Amino acid sequence: MNSGKGTVAVVDDDMRLLESLENLLESAGYSVRTFASAKALLDGGLSEIDCLITDIGMPVIDGFELLDLAKKARPDLPVFLITGRHEIGDQKRANAKDISGFFRKPFDGPTLLAALGDALRVTVGDDDDGAR
Repeated sequence: MNSGKGTVAVVDDDMRLLESLENLLESAGYSVRTFASAKALLDGGLSEIDCLITDIGMPVIDGFELLDLAKKARPDLPVFLITGRHEIGDQKRANAKDISGFFRKPFDGPTLLAALGDALRVTVGDDDDGAR
C-alpha cells in the first residue's frame, strides 16, 4: 500500500546516491523503491509507483530511454531526470521531453522535494475533500 504521499521509484547505478535519495524521500513521508538499473524497474513493473526519479547516465538502458518507456506505459507518470554530467546537450534533450524536472548532481534536497510534492499533488491528489 502506498504511503499518504505516494510511492517514488529511484533508478541510479550509484548505490550511494540510491541510499541518500531513499533516506531523503522516506524522511519526507514517501514510500520509496530503489533500483540499480532501468531493467530492474521495468522487470518489477511501473504500476506500483506514483513517480519516477532516474539518472540519465546508466549502462544498457539510459535515463532518456527509461523515460520514453515509462511514458509509453504510463503517460501521466511524473518523471524527474538527474545527472552528474554537465553537458548542454543533456539539458536541451531533457527540455524537449515531457518531464517534471531536471536536476544536476549535487542537487538541493529541499528543492527536489518541493518539485516532487508539486508533481504528486497533481497525480496522487489530496484526500482532504476540500476544494482547491
